[in-house]
Amino acid sequence: MANLLIAARNLARNRRRALAALLTVAVGVTSLMLADGFIQWIFWAMREGTIQSQLGHIQVVRPGYLSAGAANPYAYVLPENLPQRKAIESTPGVKLVAPRLAVTGLISHGETTIAFVADGVDPQKEAELSKALRISEGRNIAGATAKEVILGYGLARNLDVKPGATVALLANTAGGGINAVEAKVAGVFISANQTYDDSALRLPIGLAQTLLRVNGAHAWLVLLDDTERTDDYLERFRTRFPAQSNKLEFVPWYQQADFYNKTVALFSQQMNVLRLIIGCIIVLSISNMLVMNVLERTGEIGTLLAIGFKRKKILHLFAIEGLLLGLVGASLGLVAGYGLAELISAIGIPMPPPPGMTEGYTGEILITLNVVMNAFLVAFITTTLAGLYPAWKASRLQIINALRHNI
Repeated sequence: MANLLIAARNLARNRRRALAALLTVAVGVTSLMLADGFIQWIFWAMREGTIQSQLGHIQVVRPGYLSAGAANPYAYVLPENLPQRKAIESTPGVKLVAPRLAVTGLISHGETTIAFVADGVDPQKEAELSKALRISEGRNIAGATAKEVILGYGLARNLDVKPGATVALLANTAGGGINAVEAKVAGVFISANQTYDDSALRLPIGLAQTLLRVNGAHAWLVLLDDTERTDDYLERFRTRFPAQSNKLEFVPWYQQADFYNKTVALFSQQMNVLRLIIGCIIVLSISNMLVMNVLERTGEIGTLLAIGFKRKKILHLFAIEGLLLGLVGASLGLVAGYGLAELISAIGIPMPPPPGMTEGYTGEILITLNVVMNAFLVAFITTTLAGLYPAWKASRLQIINALRHNI
């Protein structure tokens, strides 16, 4: 405690220099918090958008469906009334289990015919599961047996249809034949993926089963109360319903979210570079200040050594000054960073449409415990390291040469 008080008094000798060093550390911490918080918000928004528009938290499928289902989708249909579905949905922490039936075929309107990919869905379940899917025109599907569809924005534009138009869907059936149905366009949707919107549509699962002449679904999408507990429920379901006996495979959302995973890897590397740059700025700034302190107090250091102070003690005193600068500067930066993050999030950050999307969005800054700890540790560690060289330099001064500065 005495050493800490001495270090504080020594720093206060040149208040302007000490204040500049503290501001450097605080600004560095604030910058790290805001940048990292914005990227964490992007990760969160992408994750929840992927879960709530396409994948759910966990997908339940027949073993091998994801790897071989495209070649023979009818071999991997889950029957309508399997008891495992009700058992999964009744598990505490599970919001719902939504069936999905994959459909591919041709959609026609007038003289235009285009290939499509579709999901047969239960509209009531999708109202909770597909919150990231925005209806831009018209309305959503009314019910599980309604003869209507919603089209992706790009697909509707290519077909030149509006809500209320009638389209024909053509697909291969489970028996190898061809079947067609007519449906009205209830609305047009926009998802987080422009490529998906260019060829996708959704239809009630009852209409999809009629079109394909099957009774069941290709996947059950499990929506949980908490995304962070995905792995816990995944392990629980795999233990409770072994693949060998139940012929069910449980696939977590992140296993199929390739774009999300690559984005996280790229942005994480960029943040590491930013931490390195800010760390170098802090090291150079603090090291320069403490070296100046050593030069100005050379005579004082010589006097301390002459009256019996050990070199180790001198090293500790100057090292504590760097540590104190890091502690105070980082604390100021955390307070300022959190306040700015809340203010910016309340106002919002207007962002242009990213690649693969048709609409912009309003960004925010997500401050988590990891964001706070990373910013604090970068500042605290770099300032502590920055103080080591000046402290070592002060402790190695020759007594006679140092005392000459008192003359």
